[in-house]
Amino acid sequence: MVAGGYPVVIGVDEAGRGCLAGPVIAAAVVFEWGEEMQLARRELKKLVRDSKLLSREVRKEANGLIRAHAQAFAIGSSEADEIDEINILQATFVAMHQAVGRVQEQLPGLDMFILVDGNKTIPGAGGMQQAIIDGDAKIFSIAAASIIAKEYRDSLMEKIHELYPVYNFAQHKGYGTLEHRQAILKHGFSPLHRRSFRVK
Repeated sequence: MVAGGYPVVIGVDEAGRGCLAGPVIAAAVVFEWGEEMQLARRELKKLVRDSKLLSREVRKEANGLIRAHAQAFAIGSSEADEIDEINILQATFVAMHQAVGRVQEQLPGLDMFILVDGNKTIPGAGGMQQAIIDGDAKIFSIAAASIIAKEYRDSLMEKIHELYPVYNFAQHKGYGTLEHRQAILKHGFSPLHRRSFRVK
């Protein structure tokens, strides 16, 4: 059964919205649950939850399964300079719009029903949409998108750490921990920092 009679249901979520550094990342995920997918569905349901509730080890496993078995998935991003220019909400919409558009390109000609985590739909994304508060805890495809986005962003921040080790991005992934804030006060901003966000 599909939402509203639409053949394609896209789950959308973001990671990194509250960080002081790095991009905001969005992911969009579609599953098609035919008979041949029932075993994969059982395996996925054991693992797929709101990404914030999963250990890194479990999230990595779930990320691999989602990527292997999703009908389509895609990632979008908005970098720190764009976040500073247009604000974090609009930048999140940019990332979500990219992710949804890339999924739509993978599944051309199909009507879409877009389920978005949060209380706002995506401006200009097209198709029918519904915003769902705590959607990553309620809707399987949104939870899957949260895992894809979170794992992609965490891996990216670990790579960025190698370029800017004084901030220890590998540990806090750009979030505003005390260690991170103290590093900013000591070393100043890197090109990856969102200068419009409060540090103190």
